[in-house]
Amino acid sequence: MNRFSFNQITAKHWDLEDLVAGLTEAGVDKVALWREPVQEYGLERSAALVRDAGLSVTTLCRSGFFQLDGWFDDNRRAIDETAAVGAPVLVLVSGGLPEGSKDIAGARAHVADAIAQLVPHASAAGVTLAIEPLHPMYAADRCVINTWDQAMAIAEQHPAAHVGVTVDTYHLWWDDTVLTKIEAAGDRIAIYQLADWITPLPAGVLTGRGLPGAGCVDMRAFHAAVEKAGYTGPIEVEVMNEELWQRPGREILADTIAGYQAI
Repeated sequence: MNRFSFNQITAKHWDLEDLVAGLTEAGVDKVALWREPVQEYGLERSAALVRDAGLSVTTLCRSGFFQLDGWFDDNRRAIDETAAVGAPVLVLVSGGLPEGSKDIAGARAHVADAIAQLVPHASAAGVTLAIEPLHPMYAADRCVINTWDQAMAIAEQHPAAHVGVTVDTYHLWWDDTVLTKIEAAGDRIAIYQLADWITPLPAGVLTGRGLPGAGCVDMRAFHAAVEKAGYTGPIEVEVMNEELWQRPGREILADTIAGYQAI
């Protein structure tokens, strides 16, 4: 449990004050925050709340979406927000194809260029940019970076302290080459996230995740791979699931901890 981090989105409707109180009561000392609820509560208030509770913020989720107008300014703000809440890592979801475009190669090249433009600001703020490859089913509308190799090809253009890769079991479990590559990734692993793959997928597929142990992902194989890589950082559980979200926050947290401890 000393590495366990509860990702805020797992209990989406749990307001920030109650979330912090619930984590403290459960003896959890790490949390991953999301930009939208932090902005709603207030950046400075959020930072003070988690700091005063003795919580470490493992990541801020999420930024990127480089196909949108205004991406540069929004991502610079996200970097500043990450530093303000005391998180060392900002998770990047690259975004999908620009409206009306079929040029996925061009979109991927733009992601690489965009990240290169953000690195100086992130470096000055002490923030690592964590590129998250998403499952290929999200390529059109959410993320054109879909494989470990694509993410690493961008990250390796920069020092590991500035740009790394997110290991998310939900997005990578299908790739029969990924475990060996993770083992060799070393300090390129910026954050490690757990979510299980459950079927049938819901409409829209975004909320088709399950708590660890609820689906078909071999979590122990991923654990072995990240350990072999030398990763010793936090392990976040990040689950998006409509049925789960309808439950009280403390129940969600209790079941999240149980699932985490069982694997």
